[in-house]
Amino acid sequence: MDEEIRITTPKVTKEEHDLELTLRPKTLDDFIGQEKLKQNLRIFIESAKKRKVSLDHCLFSGPPGTGKTTLANIVANEFKTNIKMTSGPVLEKTGDLAAILTNLNLQDVFFIDEIHRMNHIVEEALYPVMEEFKMDIVVGQGPNAKIVRLPISKFTLVGATTRSGLLSAPFRSRFGIVENLGFYTTEELQKIILRTAKILNIEIDSSQASYEIALRSRGTPRIAIRLLNRVRDFAVVKTNGKIGVEIVKQTMDSLGIDNFGLDPMDRKILLTIIEKFNGGPVGIETISVAINEEVDTISDVYEPYLIQSGFLQRTPRGRVVTELGYKHLGLKFSKSQQDFFKW
Repeated sequence: MDEEIRITTPKVTKEEHDLELTLRPKTLDDFIGQEKLKQNLRIFIESAKKRKVSLDHCLFSGPPGTGKTTLANIVANEFKTNIKMTSGPVLEKTGDLAAILTNLNLQDVFFIDEIHRMNHIVEEALYPVMEEFKMDIVVGQGPNAKIVRLPISKFTLVGATTRSGLLSAPFRSRFGIVENLGFYTTEELQKIILRTAKILNIEIDSSQASYEIALRSRGTPRIAIRLLNRVRDFAVVKTNGKIGVEIVKQTMDSLGIDNFGLDPMDRKILLTIIEKFNGGPVGIETISVAINEEVDTISDVYEPYLIQSGFLQRTPRGRVVTELGYKHLGLKFSKSQQDFFKW
């Protein structure tokens, strides 16, 4: 199944890229949610400002669409410096890295998205840069080759990852600030929806309407904004652009999104485990074959929210649908599954 056409995919689509730039908070005060992280980051930034040094290198981990890129931009805005942005898979050679690093200034931010997918040779080239702000470049070939050490301005590397466990221990240890972004509460998402509606001049006639959208947003701001835009489309055609509770529910029914934010593919995963594998345990590779979906897509996109919501459990023996998952689908929790969880 193509993630680009899933209404609840947490990954940004090409059409949404420019919109996100418009809606993205510029300061920590504008950033909604992740209160403990913001509190810590504010102190770290203020300390670096007073000491007139660059912020320690930061690693932000968490599900897609929860604000990692936004925080990188906020760090640059707080220091009133520039930000250079790239992604792990793009940095294939050390030359690519050198071209960026040699153009950085003091307190600039170098942001690497999907940093866990970076070439290990490029990763190792970053080690002396992160520690000593010097980069070793090999000039020439064969016996005439020599190493030239280039000085690099003291910048802040900000890495974003959805799979922090894939980072090597030596690389991870070089980040002075390591923070995890979790899913957002319904109330936080409601505030984000109301803020977005105000920026985009979308009329929502009650707080209940925004709450209903937030309830189905899978704890992810990006999905909340996307759903708001789809509800607006329905409202423009059916209610002269005014969003109320009924048009929200009508939109969600048409999109196949239930009260917990589960879409048809989420329900297909749960039903496949229940109907074909007696509720589990079953390995993720087997699930992948059964629903014709990539293993990485299941583990990175679908599983986090299903597990967070309590519908799915990851065990050493495989994936298991919980009693809550059965109830959500209107199915009876089998005795064999009750015995498994007791065991």
